[in-house]
Amino acid sequence: MIVDDHEVVRLGLRNLLARREGWEVVAEAGTVIESIQLADEYTPDVVVMDIRLADGSGIDACREIVKRHPDTKVIVLTSFAEDDLLFNAIAAGAVGYVLKQVGNDDLVRAIETVVRGDALLDPSVTGQVLAKLRSSTRSEAFANLTDQELRVLSLITKGKTNKEIAAELYLGEGTVRNYVSNILDKLGLSNRAEATAYAVRHNLDEYLASLENN
Repeated sequence: MIVDDHEVVRLGLRNLLARREGWEVVAEAGTVIESIQLADEYTPDVVVMDIRLADGSGIDACREIVKRHPDTKVIVLTSFAEDDLLFNAIAAGAVGYVLKQVGNDDLVRAIETVVRGDALLDPSVTGQVLAKLRSSTRSEAFANLTDQELRVLSLITKGKTNKEIAAELYLGEGTVRNYVSNILDKLGLSNRAEATAYAVRHNLDEYLASLENN
């Protein structure tokens, strides 16, 4: 399902996604209320959701849709790279946060990623948030993670897949999956998007740099 308050945007997304074999755009909505009603009617596998809608916030729509339909994956597709919106979207249950400047192929890959059960954040969003956030109790935030888990978490924040992480760290994909599972368990998180947001909020890159300097 496509949710955007601009008809031209919805049309463009429909034309793009409908060309994919096995994919079907089952509904379009331009408002929060309409998106919730159509989600109830069609129970889509994936919702591509804008944040700014005519009658409110796509984040509120996301929260309600995920509450009613836990198996529906919501990808926020927006022009806004603000850190508060990013964290609020993840807290509302979004499993993806992608900027509208993304290429067509990248958006298709993003949808394929969340359908597989993974989550992702636009790398450019992650970089901007990292640059903005500076205050945290860094050592306490990552105290329970091993050095290798910290390396894996760092690569997750860069949008790397398990396969890419495995290649970079010379590990098997199964081993990487175990590391990701351990990281989520130790940090009390549910998915990779939450892990990325946690790492960003607690300045993981600065923490790793401080370890290298000690």
